[in-house]
Amino acid sequence: MGTPQVPLRTTLFHSERSGLTYRVPALLPVPSGPTLLAFAEQRLSPDDAHAHRLVQRRGTLTGGSVRWDAALVLGTAALEQHRSMNPCPLHDARTGTVFLFFVAVRGQTPEAAQIATGRNAARLCCVTSQDAGRTWSVARDLTEEAVGGAERDWATFAMGPGHGIQLPSGRLLVPAYTYRVDRRECFGKICRTSPHAFAFYSDDHGQTWHHGSLVPNLRSGECQLAVVDGGWAGSVLYCNARSPLGSRVQALSTDDGTSFMPGELVPTLPETARGCQGSILGFLAPPSSRPGDKGWPVGSSMTPPPLNLYASGQESPEQGSGDTQGGGRLGRTERREDGPGDRGPGDPGPREPSPGSGLHGDRRDWAPQLSRPSATLTQSPTWLLYSHPVGRRARLHMSVRLNRSPLDPHSWTEPWVIYQGPSGYSDLAYIGRTPEGASTFACVYESGARVSYEEISFCVFSLQQVLQNVLPGPGPRGQGGKPRAQCRPS
Repeated sequence: MGTPQVPLRTTLFHSERSGLTYRVPALLPVPSGPTLLAFAEQRLSPDDAHAHRLVQRRGTLTGGSVRWDAALVLGTAALEQHRSMNPCPLHDARTGTVFLFFVAVRGQTPEAAQIATGRNAARLCCVTSQDAGRTWSVARDLTEEAVGGAERDWATFAMGPGHGIQLPSGRLLVPAYTYRVDRRECFGKICRTSPHAFAFYSDDHGQTWHHGSLVPNLRSGECQLAVVDGGWAGSVLYCNARSPLGSRVQALSTDDGTSFMPGELVPTLPETARGCQGSILGFLAPPSSRPGDKGWPVGSSMTPPPLNLYASGQESPEQGSGDTQGGGRLGRTERREDGPGDRGPGDPGPREPSPGSGLHGDRRDWAPQLSRPSATLTQSPTWLLYSHPVGRRARLHMSVRLNRSPLDPHSWTEPWVIYQGPSGYSDLAYIGRTPEGASTFACVYESGARVSYEEISFCVFSLQQVLQNVLPGPGPRGQGGKPRAQCRPS
């Protein structure tokens, strides 16, 4: 396979001597072009209690590169006397509206304090844009509408962080998690809470919002969603979540996120000692990998069909903190010490852009080619990409993994390290395909030389590069070393 390649990167946000720090990135491609919207939290210090406002940079594909506008503080994405956190962007392909969800937390109330007292200080908010992120509406507080009476049983909650998705039905989904109060009174104190992933959803293009049921069993927190092909079971919603249980948790939904089946551990996706947010992205598999084909060999010259560009690579609809029962910290309570000291298809032939080319280094004109929505895309198999640091004891070495059989938790490849060094939160996006037919992705991620929160970086890579640099995983295994069947919803 040769020496692993490393994509060229661009720094979008960099910490300042004053202590100003940028954390928790999110990325959203918006047609046409596409325009790339990158978001982050702006904090007065690395501590989450010092989070302040959300910031944005707009990127435009021009020729063979991305041209980024200056950073902009989103002044309307805020509630008075609250700090804005966990950016979670989402694009409605039918209306053209861009939603930016975030959680507004009262004052400097830490998440750990909310969990300890069972008193939620978070509000579910969003702003919208009709011009691809040039201007934004005033903030809308959706807590009473979307959370309602459940707030009594939630010590706190938050979005994603990272991108939301839109289903073929048109339903909008915002990944989220809460700390549920399992037992409130224990000698006058909160006795037991547990983190659970779930989703907020809207079936009327964002006019009204609701919350779905929680992943019922395993402790699961910060999460992202993707639509995957379930074979005879049809398309299912896939959730991949952070967990303090040593590896990631995945859960499936057959009712579009209204509820989830019991989650299961993903042993091939290990967590860091205290856990870390990760990004998940579903995308249309190369044509020769679909049922009835003999597989897609690297080096073939087969060109994929045009891919639609929608938020987070999903097919067109037209088409932090601590668990009070132990197990490490989980969620958005990211303190100053987090980092290396944290305890706790495309055309695979010769026309594929070489390492260092593509959006950054290629001198040829390059731009994703978009197609009109196609109803047949919703019936095609999907693959998954996943980004997360590979370090077990600390947040080190941002990596990408691939899964060709998304319902099988044992089918993840070994990681391709795309950044050597301290790294943390990340977000993946599908940004189109090259004229040669290469599916192309982008990633924003926390990075640094000494600690993971020194800067937020951006890079671009193709599916061909992924296939050239990942090694096969251990393969599906069951008890006694026997092959394990794919997990399918019943």
